[in-house]
Amino acid sequence: MSFKRLDQEDIVISADSITAPAWSDNLTTLTTFFTSSAQTARLSGDYYFNVYKDDYALTSSADIQYSIAYGHLKGSGSIPFNSSVAGASPSQVIYKTYRNLVNGTEETNLNFAVTTVESIYAISIKS
Repeated sequence: MSFKRLDQEDIVISADSITAPAWSDNLTTLTTFFTSSAQTARLSGDYYFNVYKDDYALTSSADIQYSIAYGHLKGSGSIPFNSSVAGASPSQVIYKTYRNLVNGTEETNLNFAVTTVESIYAISIKS
């Protein structure tokens, strides 16, 4: 395999941007939001909650707008997957997943400024 150096005409510099509304139905502002007290693993997960634009109890086809999850480095705050495996819990999985996304490694924990944090809340926006 060979590579070709980029020529000047291969590079385009532009201030153009593409934007789109973040919420369903092409809304730019989310003015109402609901969780469902009936959330199950089918509607959500065992360790996060989905948030809807419409009341899920009234509109079963309500679109998920974002999800909120709690993560803890040592697995605190959630029931272990297996009681014989210490610390292996949903909250630990969430923490380590976001740690890997942010840091790109399993070797460094999440830090804000110079402080290492052991617990996080993560908001994942559905786009």
